[in-house]
Amino acid sequence: MSLTAGIVGLPNVGKSTLFNAITKAGAYMANFPFATIEPNVGVVEVNDKRLDNICNIIHPKSIVKTSFSFTDIAGLVKGASKGEGLGNQFLSNIRNVDAICHVVRCFDDDNITHVSGHIDPIEDIETVNLELVLADLEVVENRIPKIEKKAILKTDKDASFEYDILKKLKEAFEKGLPARSVDLSEEERFFIKNYQFLTLKPVLYVCNVSEDDINQDNDYVKKVKEYAKGDNAKVVVISAKIEEELSQLDDEERMMFLEEMGLKESGLDKVIRESYELLGLRTFFTAGEKECRAWTFKNGMKAPQCAGIIHTDFEKGFIKAETYSYDDLMEYGTPLKVKEAGKVRLEGKDYVVQDGDIMLFRFNI
Repeated sequence: MSLTAGIVGLPNVGKSTLFNAITKAGAYMANFPFATIEPNVGVVEVNDKRLDNICNIIHPKSIVKTSFSFTDIAGLVKGASKGEGLGNQFLSNIRNVDAICHVVRCFDDDNITHVSGHIDPIEDIETVNLELVLADLEVVENRIPKIEKKAILKTDKDASFEYDILKKLKEAFEKGLPARSVDLSEEERFFIKNYQFLTLKPVLYVCNVSEDDINQDNDYVKKVKEYAKGDNAKVVVISAKIEEELSQLDDEERMMFLEEMGLKESGLDKVIRESYELLGLRTFFTAGEKECRAWTFKNGMKAPQCAGIIHTDFEKGFIKAETYSYDDLMEYGTPLKVKEAGKVRLEGKDYVVQDGDIMLFRFNI
């Protein structure tokens, strides 16, 4: 599954520095607004200790980690929805992502300019969020007149249903509220899926702090965490500068560096982990002597759907899934011993795949 998070925020908050750490792609950085003209897209491998542990037992010839795509989008400014700065060009890029990582500046540094001349993370968040709301409002206002007549006259059932949804959203947008604050049923959400409303996407606030504040919440971070409670959003605290330094080190050096900083994991790993949670993502594994591999799936998917992630033919001809858990493999030590303990199951089409399942799909075309 190809999944994408968009990295957004005001200019000079550390987006491109974080992107560099994520992808080691060397995105262009400069101390002035709009240094990022085109969105940079990079793919990062997801570190999962479970895959490492499986490989230590299986000793495969090949190891394939699951991946996550990040898009670094140029800094938004007030008026972006109306074309200010580089405007709608960037907002259209955001529409194509699954989740939004909103980088917020939570550090003081006189050498790095701020577009508003002062540091206020809540003001920054609200500036970006309002532009996203206004962009969504424009979409709704353009669409409603096209279906209004059919909806009012009840000549088109779908048009009536769509009209009612859009009216609810319009009312929220006019109050400056995001689409995710509107009470929508699963059916309604599915119906408007193709609109890719910006404010319906889940948000992760990424507080970028100085190296000195990485182990404690400064006043800026506390304000963001309080704000996020009302937005049903998650918050991750990172130091983009530290993350960029970590990206230049090998695995052993990284572990030593993290230990010296008093950190259990990198900020990047936290961002990825929380992004997975935001999107309701889980991981299953395939494990054999030729290859051990991690696969990303949506929570709630059944066995045939997960088989289809590997290959569409697997889903079409699905018969059974030979399944055991990662925990059982760790407890018994080898796949053979897991089988001897009676922990290997044959699961059918209605089986809901669990995080950490190790699966072998049986199919026939």
